[in-house]
Amino acid sequence: MTDPTPLHTPLFDWHQTNGGRMVDFAGWSMPVQYTSIVEEHQAVRSGVGLFDVSHMGRLAFDGPKALSWINLVATNDATKLEPGRIQYSLLANDLGGLIDDILVYRLDKSYYVVCNASNRDRVVAQFGEHQEGFKATLTDKTVETAMIAVQGPAAAATLQPLVDRPLDGLKYYHVATGKLMGEVEALVSRTGYTGEDGFELIVPGPSASRVWIALMESGSGFGVAPIGLGARDTLRFEAAMPLYGHELSDTINPFAAGVGWAVKIDKGDFVGSDALKQHKQSPGSTRVGLKLDGKRIARQGSMVTADDRTLGSVTSGTFAPTLQASLAMALIDPGSSAPGTKVVVDVRGKPEPAEVVPLPFYKRPKP
Repeated sequence: MTDPTPLHTPLFDWHQTNGGRMVDFAGWSMPVQYTSIVEEHQAVRSGVGLFDVSHMGRLAFDGPKALSWINLVATNDATKLEPGRIQYSLLANDLGGLIDDILVYRLDKSYYVVCNASNRDRVVAQFGEHQEGFKATLTDKTVETAMIAVQGPAAAATLQPLVDRPLDGLKYYHVATGKLMGEVEALVSRTGYTGEDGFELIVPGPSASRVWIALMESGSGFGVAPIGLGARDTLRFEAAMPLYGHELSDTINPFAAGVGWAVKIDKGDFVGSDALKQHKQSPGSTRVGLKLDGKRIARQGSMVTADDRTLGSVTSGTFAPTLQASLAMALIDPGSSAPGTKVVVDVRGKPEPAEVVPLPFYKRPKP
């Protein structure tokens, strides 16, 4: 029987001591908010926020055939990765639905895969199922390490005083090793899930609290704030980043979800490739943005119609704090997906007029 007690990240005590409202999420006890979702959301858009994302899965791959193994199981072409680069990729099932979306890190002599907390066991199982013939190992580093995201226009200014390498040269979707505070070994990547500039740090679990507190002190002049899961969701939503369980699932193919660019059909045989070839020709639906006329919020599952014809359903929706509008993402009939198309969303039994709008909803201003 699975132990129902949620896991604690190395920062659990800090969250409890500093007002984090803890909830069970994907088997972990995580802070959903400290003050308010809107206040934390705006702190990231205007300054810098810290996220404890230690619940995300961190899997280390070693061995001479690690690359071939990853390339068989994941949909993107990992052979194109140069050392120090990161690649967005997907794990598909035999029917072309998605087990998870992942990031593949190429380090000097090994690989790292970061996956969603809720799918970690499935990701490990999927690699295990397809390991035969590959001289390589997978080591789950999730519990022994911590992961901290530093996000916002002041992220670089907050992190730079603590790290022993210049961050200016670390480009988006690149990773490097470094030392924090002169002694803490870290993987530093220019990645995030907010639509802002930012970094994600993987550090040893016992060092997480010291790193977190040092970041809070370093960011004090930029209005740094700890950010919970609630604002993490509204930030990724405005940036139109898909969330597993909403825009992605084992019954949604990547071409419908708008992440078909991470499927390299021509790279050779890989898990799900036959089904994905068919989905590429006929995705069945398309992910779109919707702007509702009123302020009511369309939740996941709300039906989208036009002229009494069902077009599809909402995958995520909220009142966007930055854009001050009720917005939604939905999977609908591709024939009705052009921006400007008028539709109707059923919001708790009442029709709400809406319009198809381009994604993403939010793009950060260019520096």
